[in-house]
Amino acid sequence: MTNFISTKTTPFLTSEDLNENLNKNSIKDTSQAINIQALGSVDFDDWFKNLPKSQAQWVTENNFTAAKDQTLKLQDSEGKVTNIILGLGACPSASGISAYAKLAKSLSPGHYQITQDNQTELSSIGWAISQYEFDHYKADKNAHGAVLVLKEHQQLKQLTPIINGICLVRDLINTPACDMGPSHLSEVMKNLAEQYSADFSEIVGDDLLSKGLNTIHAVGRAAKNKPRLLEMFWGDKHAPKLTLIGKGVCFDTGGLDLKGSAGMRMMKKDMGGAANTLGLAQMIMGSHLKVRLRLLIPAVENNISEDAFRPGDIITTYKGTTVEVENTDAEGRLVLCDALALASEEDPELMINFATLTGAARVAMGTEVVPYFTDNDEIANALHKHSQQENDPTWRMPLYTPYEEQLKSSFADLRNMGTGPFGGAIVAALYLKHFVTKPINWVHFDMYAWNNADRAICPEGGEAMAIRSVLAYLKERFGQA
Repeated sequence: MTNFISTKTTPFLTSEDLNENLNKNSIKDTSQAINIQALGSVDFDDWFKNLPKSQAQWVTENNFTAAKDQTLKLQDSEGKVTNIILGLGACPSASGISAYAKLAKSLSPGHYQITQDNQTELSSIGWAISQYEFDHYKADKNAHGAVLVLKEHQQLKQLTPIINGICLVRDLINTPACDMGPSHLSEVMKNLAEQYSADFSEIVGDDLLSKGLNTIHAVGRAAKNKPRLLEMFWGDKHAPKLTLIGKGVCFDTGGLDLKGSAGMRMMKKDMGGAANTLGLAQMIMGSHLKVRLRLLIPAVENNISEDAFRPGDIITTYKGTTVEVENTDAEGRLVLCDALALASEEDPELMINFATLTGAARVAMGTEVVPYFTDNDEIANALHKHSQQENDPTWRMPLYTPYEEQLKSSFADLRNMGTGPFGGAIVAALYLKHFVTKPINWVHFDMYAWNNADRAICPEGGEAMAIRSVLAYLKERFGQA
């Protein structure tokens, strides 16, 4: 029995969906599968000279040179397609995942298999997630299309958590805030914990105040859907401690510093950091990493009512630092700072937070490259390596300490944003760093979590960013059971 990855993925919004295996079907007969061979332009001449005369003539007639995204179908003597040659151009390693994504979208329904073993993982990921469609609210749902046949069950075991994690991230971000508020996010995390036998708990509403989690409460108290801190533990208690923290602002009006309609339109994605940590957590648990995982998500809706927090308010954080609210639309760092201080008490071996935090990061890097901040050069170098290997673009930015001056307040210990329009992503990262109280290894990702338009590997909408490269780094650092 042979396993496969289909070009159609499905939502994971309910507990039933979460327990569905994306790759639950199987193919018993692979003899009819069409072979796919990737070919870089540098290898074209050697490949061409070994072709039978009839096929060489066909290649020439079709002007195939293995240029990027070129495809060529080779037929047997009976006219049946037996091989598809996929051109990767001059830089095969840089184009592989997107090339297979484009190919999968173009193929007719049928069974296909990749001939090169060294390209199976990235190509299979590209194959599956390129066909993602968020059709939860649509009456018409597309059927399965082309199917990629995998040679070994072990390949399926390695790929399934990654693909499921990416689809989970996309589904959560794409779901509108009417169905993905703090309480809904809580249900998703609870269901995920049940699936992997993890421990789940939450602190809700005014109970946050009794725990000293005042900034989480302040940002979310104006919303009918109560603010909360979600927490999940998984893995061997004696394993190295890994803590993930995700910004869970399920909708951001800007608060009393109200956003304009254009700026507010896509603010269902402001919980993209939380979605990415949930997807990464699913990858970690499904891949059986040898860690003791802790996941913290401060889940709020930044709304407006008579109880909304105000510009000029001063809040005492969980750490005890007082923060003056310069702008209620800089709320993400407020909800994160309590979670970071709480997580630091445990002094984990590694702590990583993900947040859709600043527009300044988008100005610096655009929408597709995720900037990250860390003081640890070894971690930064490793993340850079895996980012390149996984075709999952990230880039290190500096924690430039002189910019801390911008966070000084005349009336409190800190203010929640800088004094001017420059260096906003760095200033926000420095604000977060203040609440990392233990001498631990910490990384902050400032992500967009959205595709503005359809691309080869992903449609318009919510997106998993940086978590494939982070997972590869975590596998290398901690290993798998």
